[in-house]
Amino acid sequence: MAGFDLQNIKQKYSVIGNCEALNRALEIAMKIAPVDLTVLITGENGAGKEVFPRIIHDNSLRKHKRYLAVNCGAIPEGTIDSELFGHEKGAFTGAVEQREGYFAAANGGTLFLDEVGELPLATQARLLRVLETGEYIRVGSSEVRKTDVRIVAATNVNLEQAIHDGKFREDLYYRLNTIAIHVPPLRERGRDSVMLFKKFALDMSEKYRMPAVRLTPQAEEWLSDYAWPGNVRQLKNLAESLSVTADTREITPEILQTYLPKNSAHSLPAIVGRDEADGGFKNEREILYQILFDLRRDVSELKKIVHGQNAVAHHSADVSDRAAEHGNVTFLNRNPRKPQITPAKDDLPIWEAEEVTEVPNEPAQESPVAATAATAAPPSLEQLERDLIRQALRSCHGRRKAAAEQLGISERTLYRKIKEYGLEDEA
Repeated sequence: MAGFDLQNIKQKYSVIGNCEALNRALEIAMKIAPVDLTVLITGENGAGKEVFPRIIHDNSLRKHKRYLAVNCGAIPEGTIDSELFGHEKGAFTGAVEQREGYFAAANGGTLFLDEVGELPLATQARLLRVLETGEYIRVGSSEVRKTDVRIVAATNVNLEQAIHDGKFREDLYYRLNTIAIHVPPLRERGRDSVMLFKKFALDMSEKYRMPAVRLTPQAEEWLSDYAWPGNVRQLKNLAESLSVTADTREITPEILQTYLPKNSAHSLPAIVGRDEADGGFKNEREILYQILFDLRRDVSELKKIVHGQNAVAHHSADVSDRAAEHGNVTFLNRNPRKPQITPAKDDLPIWEAEEVTEVPNEPAQESPVAATAATAAPPSLEQLERDLIRQALRSCHGRRKAAAEQLGISERTLYRKIKEYGLEDEA
């Protein structure tokens, strides 16, 4: 398998995109396909996890045997054991005949357990036994049966968090996670979203014999930057909806926004983060928003400082003028042409009167704070993000895992950002 052609694999399984993370996931799938190990595929809903078990099976030694896919989240808890392991006649109400489960049906082949994180704890214990010994018992039976099935599991659940919450067995997690494949969300795939949109639009055009919708350059940029909470599935629905209902074949950003959820604004790519309950951030957009809010507050405080200094200067000048009018001038210097003005206390109702020195022939110097506020260009979002990551790495003494936890992002995303912003020296 070392000589496989990645482009041929993409074409065969209709995988669209040139994202580096996606290519890496495909390469791992092809490399481990001939090796009969358990595989755990992680990724968000709609990211395209379901194509990887098919690729693994079709390129394995089991390709001539049966391939079955089971959505564990769609089977009621009361019947999941029966579906997976089978049951005997009369084992429970409604069991009018004997039934073999998926493990028996897929014997010799591959069983894809989608949404494995939704399995009940009792079923997890049964699954662990099958993975370790190849043995299982039908519901209502005492007879131990054998099966030879390769398990490929997938989940959008953070299993490590589920283990911490007591919802997933730690031993099962390590047994499933022999080989890990992460499918990147669409928002991290850059221009892949544009390629996918064009493909879906062309499919609709050919299927229903209608002109294909086209994206303007601005719409393509908008599409690449959108967060895509529903990933590829959401993008496909959008392309199909536009193909049928749009009044024009040329799609602009304004048209795109009318077809997207109102509460899902145009944003920068987002990444999985900490739960809101922990005071963290769900995605990169919220981090940047928080930075911008802090920056706006800092600018407001800066303006107050500058205005305050100007007010003091104006007040001092006004006090000097009034003091001069009242003749309250004391020549304290040896040079009588450089007077020092001591205003009366009655002229300063806000704070105590103090001696103010006037130097008429010396040019006024602009406040460093005011000069900075006037000349400093506002930092870009990339600069803000780079500074935030640099600060986290320094505070964690270069420990990437600790820095990722502090930022509320995954280590994988932090590694990518470090490489993108050239912060390897900080880590």
